[in-house]
Amino acid sequence: MIVGLVVATMGTAVQAMPLPSPSGEVVLTIRGDIEHPNVGDEARFDRAMLDRLPSRTIVTRTPWQPGTGRFEGPLFSALLEAVGANGDEVRVRALNGFEADIPVSDFERYDVILAMRRNGEPMTIRNFGPLFVVYPFEEHPELMTEAIRFRSVWQVHHIFVY
Repeated sequence: MIVGLVVATMGTAVQAMPLPSPSGEVVLTIRGDIEHPNVGDEARFDRAMLDRLPSRTIVTRTPWQPGTGRFEGPLFSALLEAVGANGDEVRVRALNGFEADIPVSDFERYDVILAMRRNGEPMTIRNFGPLFVVYPFEEHPELMTEAIRFRSVWQVHHIFVY
């Protein structure tokens, strides 16, 4: 009984660890139903913070770029875990104001990433960066739909969890 209590308490302590503050330029802000903000009611990330999250590489074609690309970045599910997200959906906003609503279930079902690099190079604003929602299209051909293409937001700078 005491062992179970200690384990439960330790698990809570790990989840309650504060999100560090960014020391570099903020490239992503997350608001909404989150438990771990680091600036007011927001979670702000610089590139180094995103690089420390569990990541994945996806080699795939996209409808918007020629050829196959090698996209690297944090797992979207790891990002949501880091901020203690409680919602079932997120609204992803691009620098140009474009927004798409994405069910959180997509991130776990398909290991979607928030790509920071393409073919080993940091993604620039001119080339879909600094952050790009990338689905593994090659691994899951059923993702080549208009709905999923709409969710593949590039030039991401803001996420709202609800």
